[in-house]
Amino acid sequence: MPEMTARTRSVILAICCSSLFVVSLDNTIVNVALPAISRDLGSSVSSLQWVVDAYLLVLASLLMLAGSTGDRIGRRRVFQTGLMLFGLGSLLCSLAPNTGSLIAFRMLQAVGGSMLNPVAMSIITNVFTERRARAKAIGAWGSVAGISMALGPLLGGVLVDAVGWRSIFWVNVPVTLVVVVLAARFVPESRAERPRRIDPIGQVLVVLLLAGVTFAIIEAPVRGIGSPWILGSAAVAVVALAVLVPVELRRREPLLDPRFFRSVSFSAATVIAIAAFAALAGFLFLNALYLQTTRGYSALHAGLLTLPMAAAVALLPPLSARLVGTRGPRIPLIVGGLGLATGGALLTGLTETTSLGLLLLAYVVFGIGSGMVNAPITNATVSGMPVSQAGVAAAVASTCRQVGSALGVAVLGAIVTSRTTGPGAVGLAEASHTAWVVVTVCGIAVAVLGVVCTSQWGRRADERAATRIADEVGRQPAAA
Repeated sequence: MPEMTARTRSVILAICCSSLFVVSLDNTIVNVALPAISRDLGSSVSSLQWVVDAYLLVLASLLMLAGSTGDRIGRRRVFQTGLMLFGLGSLLCSLAPNTGSLIAFRMLQAVGGSMLNPVAMSIITNVFTERRARAKAIGAWGSVAGISMALGPLLGGVLVDAVGWRSIFWVNVPVTLVVVVLAARFVPESRAERPRRIDPIGQVLVVLLLAGVTFAIIEAPVRGIGSPWILGSAAVAVVALAVLVPVELRRREPLLDPRFFRSVSFSAATVIAIAAFAALAGFLFLNALYLQTTRGYSALHAGLLTLPMAAAVALLPPLSARLVGTRGPRIPLIVGGLGLATGGALLTGLTETTSLGLLLLAYVVFGIGSGMVNAPITNATVSGMPVSQAGVAAAVASTCRQVGSALGVAVLGAIVTSRTTGPGAVGLAEASHTAWVVVTVCGIAVAVLGVVCTSQWGRRADERAATRIADEVGRQPAAA
């Protein structure tokens, strides 16, 4: 790669961060618009779940494939393709005539979104080769994610109240067009010297597993647990899991290597990621419906009320990262888990007249938990892996975050759906009590697993697992 000036590197970092901004913003801004979408399109709670989860499932399923594809055929090419698909999907979402088409267009958005973050991170690590400069670039990247989350509820509230819910998708279109042009001008094309092999069988099985589980959870309250659709989707998920493990064990470079789960830290970190992000996504989903549908607040008012939570999520990751670097992941994981659990517990008695003081306290505490837990997840994921497998392990952690988000919306939404009536989610406050108990349990699980994976027993088990994994991966023959 030709020598670059500091200015060119800064422009490339800004380009990559812009893609992260629109993708992260889309996750939070859509939640604020859900009640308006429901009123306009007559969507039920389960349909609103699919508006969120269809995006998250596709994103989770394709993240690792997109990263390896960029390494193989060119990172800039895949990055620009992802931008164009994300922009096109956003435009189509803004024109959707009904809930079904909105869900389909959200899936197209997610296909594009899956090509952005992992590929953009590869571009950053390829451009910023000096260790200190790379650390600063990745820090800026993480800050953008937090800022976009903080701005999402507020910007979404302004747009929904002033223009309508369709406008939340318009903002993506000009940004993606500009970034496509800038990427062509400034981002150099790059490929991996030895890209990971594509694992089509593993990819299909992962999609079937995630889709089967999510469909069964979301649709069971609507169709009935004994419905052929529910039983069939659950059976598909079980068969996909049963086939996935032996198939992946035979491959030299599997999409998801089951051997990784021998590591205590890796196994604990995947569960922590799923639990923490299930709590966060479920919180954002239910809270948006509660504030606007039950309490009657405008989208802007709802966004302002949740701003303290979002601000904590945006401001605390640097502190958490410093603690991880100086003291290890245990303290951030315990504080994060207890914050999530306390925030959920404060909402288990939610009513239509719960005081704003209690709501704000719950939001702040929950935000502290979410802000502390993210940074140590990646650290815990890679700490039990041989160095050669750290990148793959980190990619699995990113995927688990999206899987957790999808499951959080599915499970908590299903709990509420089974206890409410009509598109307006009548009785949502009382129906959500069990859902908030689930959030509390997720937080407790994060704290407990944080202690387990950082214990002396866990560290010794990780050392044994890392040696064994490195040995077995090194001599594993390639699948035919």
